Amino acid sequence: MTSPSNSHLHQFKIGGVIHGDPQLLYDCREDEKPPVNSLRTKVSKIIPKGGKPFQFDYEYDFGDGWEHEILIEGLLPAEKGVRYPLCVEGERACPPEDVGGTYGYSEYLKTLGNPDDKEWEESSEWRGPCRPEAFDALATTKRMQKGLPDWRNKEGI
Repeated sequence: MTSPSNSHLHQFKIGGVIHGDPQLLYDCREDEKPPVNSLRTKVSKIIPKGGKPFQFDYEYDFGDGWEHEILIEGLLPAEKGVRYPLCVEGERACPPEDVGGTYGYSEYLKTLGNPDDKEWEESSEWRGPCRPEAFDALATTKRMQKGLPDWRNKEGI
């Protein structure tokens, strides 16, 4: 779901406080307090003391309205010699970019599951093979460690 250009509007709501990219979000919220700059927020600074379970909301691509509830169940001590961030598990592959939110994704999967559907061929070729049940923690770790491109700089990070 990550935009190749990293420019979709997104925000985190943590303890009732909006966190996001101020340059992107503040234009949308001129009458409100600017968001906390999520580009400079470390997860370690928002997790409760003692590593207790912690929940926050994440909204991605305001036009499509992907809403996520993130639950951090606890923290393990950092291991010496291990590069972080590290994904240890997850569920399902990311949907294709601009698939149309949860409704569009549901329709996309329905179409892919029916080779007799008149839109099957076009949907199958649209983003290449789609294996929604697949999840690769190692590939996810590599993407997280690489980081996202900076939409302000065409050359990326």
